[in-house]
Amino acid sequence: MYSEADRNRAIELYFKYGRKVASVVRELGYPTERNLRRWVREWEDNAGNLNRFPRKRRYTEDKKRAAVEHYLTHGCCLAFTRRALGYPCSALLVRWIDELYPGRRRIFTSIQNPCAPFSPQVKQQAVKDLCTRDTPAVQVAQNVGVSRTLLYKWKDEIIGDEAYRTMRKRSQTSADEELDALRSERDRLRQEIQQMQMEHDILKKVDEIIKKGPGISALTNREKTKVADALREKHPLPALLINLGLARSSYFYHRATLRTGDKHAGVRATLTELFDANYRCYGYRRLHAMLRHEGVRLSEKVVRRLMSEEKLVMYGTRRRRYSSYCGEIGPAPDNLLARDFTAAQPNQKWLTDITEFQLPAGKVWLSPVVDCFDGKVVSWSVGTRPDAMLANSMLEGAIDTLKPHERPIIHSDRGGHYRWPGWLQRISSSGLTRSMSRKACSPDNAACEGFFGRLKNEMYYGRNWSDVTLDSFMQQVDRYIRWYNGHRIKLSLGCVSPETYRQMLGFK
Repeated sequence: MYSEADRNRAIELYFKYGRKVASVVRELGYPTERNLRRWVREWEDNAGNLNRFPRKRRYTEDKKRAAVEHYLTHGCCLAFTRRALGYPCSALLVRWIDELYPGRRRIFTSIQNPCAPFSPQVKQQAVKDLCTRDTPAVQVAQNVGVSRTLLYKWKDEIIGDEAYRTMRKRSQTSADEELDALRSERDRLRQEIQQMQMEHDILKKVDEIIKKGPGISALTNREKTKVADALREKHPLPALLINLGLARSSYFYHRATLRTGDKHAGVRATLTELFDANYRCYGYRRLHAMLRHEGVRLSEKVVRRLMSEEKLVMYGTRRRRYSSYCGEIGPAPDNLLARDFTAAQPNQKWLTDITEFQLPAGKVWLSPVVDCFDGKVVSWSVGTRPDAMLANSMLEGAIDTLKPHERPIIHSDRGGHYRWPGWLQRISSSGLTRSMSRKACSPDNAACEGFFGRLKNEMYYGRNWSDVTLDSFMQQVDRYIRWYNGHRIKLSLGCVSPETYRQMLGFK
């Protein structure tokens, strides 16, 4: 690939630059650092003589003598000679002066002058000679016996730099230069107009395609790719990618992905159907479980992302308003559950409470009995008044489901419904054991409160009930509870409904 002359050239520069591989590769453009080191090792093994490529002198004798002469004839200033010629460094120039002119002064200072320190009259005369000179400033400085730098320092101290500038001739700008400047300004303004037009088109396409507010900072890379594709015919692609803040590789990746189509199109339709068929109350965990039942294997993160893109969002909870507490109208039993809402089998621990629904047509109250074993609603009553009949009918329905040997604990809050004589007489005759929460402590009946929250989130909140009558609403509540017992899956039960769970364990 490389000739022998190329290899020798690379090895020669390698030793010339003090074995700096990167410098050789940067200057020649070849080879790789690894190959260069391999060539050097082969050359050393074969030749064994590093003097094959002698180091060349950087400065010739003519350059050396020219630098020293310039130093001696221009004020003996090392820095001025270095700036004027571009070489060498100050230390090397001092060494050349000692070699060519041993003992020659390297700078003229006022210390060597017998008139030092210089009087103001001498300084003023020197500055006057400098400003009205016909000879170089170096000659004026040598006549006084100082360096050229010190002479100009005196000039700045006496007359200042501004006064001296007024004596200089000002160069007049030619017409061609003015025309070139106007053309440059015109090109710059054109570029700015194109840039502003591109930014305006990008913001307009974002609003048309992505349907987001103005601004591109919140766009994903896929959305930026859609905008860039829509504007490719009007603006160059590199400029679009710079304005969008999108890498070229990311653009082509998302462009290829968009062309392949949506691989989750079928899953999106299935998710929407399942969400609508279940009161629009299932979150991503339950929808993920239902997809697994249907044989669709996806991760929970994908299900959650698809739900977000399809706007399958549940409505949040609202403030609880109804309270059945009527004060301490009698002795309250102890809290026997102590927030232990687990049961080994059905009909061991029951929970009850009353919740309120506010509708445009009026108010509806629900009184259920929830079994701690699996969360099944054993019995419930729905009515338009929170009276004793609502609670007593619910209790009678629950008692009818018991077997002769079953005597569960029924836990409630301290509402007046559970302290009236009719309620107490039914509890006593059926052999049930009463348990009550502490005053104003809803966590003591958290499992029942959780059922109310799920019911309202999934069936009540976020819906328009303006044209629904009270009877129709009570029928919908009844239908939801039956669906809740027989079809609604619970993750804590292994993604099955309460009735299916009891059948699996052999309970009827």
